[in-house]
Amino acid sequence: MNTDAFAAALLAPEPACPPGLVTWNGSDPMRRFAVYRNNVLASLINALADTFPVVKQLVGDEFFAGMARLHVQATPPRSPLLVFYGEDFPAFIANFPPAASLPYLADMARLELAQVHAYHAADLPSLDSTVLADVLTDPQWLPGLQLWLHPSIAVISSDYAIASLWAAHQGLLGLTEVDPGQPECALVLRNGLEVEVSRIGAGETAFIQALIAGSPLGPAVGAALAIDNAFDLGTTFARLLAGGVITRFTLHRGSQMP
Repeated sequence: MNTDAFAAALLAPEPACPPGLVTWNGSDPMRRFAVYRNNVLASLINALADTFPVVKQLVGDEFFAGMARLHVQATPPRSPLLVFYGEDFPAFIANFPPAASLPYLADMARLELAQVHAYHAADLPSLDSTVLADVLTDPQWLPGLQLWLHPSIAVISSDYAIASLWAAHQGLLGLTEVDPGQPECALVLRNGLEVEVSRIGAGETAFIQALIAGSPLGPAVGAALAIDNAFDLGTTFARLLAGGVITRFTLHRGSQMP
């Protein structure tokens, strides 16, 4: 029997028995295959529900199951590791017309996917903050200071209040306190064994994105100030140190602080 045909029949929208399928006892192969097919679909839908619990809460169990089923049928797993299944789900949601009434849903999915990536990111030791002390007190070194951040860190920018909505669904805020239409940026990082999500400003977001891209401190601060002239380097530095996401640093001469 052709394995490609078998795999295609598993996720086909219309149930059909793959050609050449027979049973050992002569029973109806379609009935046996239907049970197997339903188990495969259910396991993939459940994997998505585990990765995107807030998305599921926002739309309800029935809507989520239907949306997830269509995604599974359109985008089968490419890896046997189901923990990473759902990479394409945020994009699918963004182009799923029945979800258009919740325009923040795709960004919430991006936030939850970033949490999964953070949890499974490689382990790297955090830099002892005292190691940085001498450099931070010497202004000549600051512009060229390049910080290397933990691979778990991510920033998600949205036109909607995704960080506050996420917090409300963890019981950290009341839903009545959240205006979904307010733009927010979310910082995701793994501190020890815990994945943390916090709301940060647009300047902090630009600063961290610049560091992730390899910019030294001077240009990173410039990127932040270009967006928010009230950007506070000290507060942002403290947040990164407290989160344990600075893993090492290098020094380069020639850069200037804005």
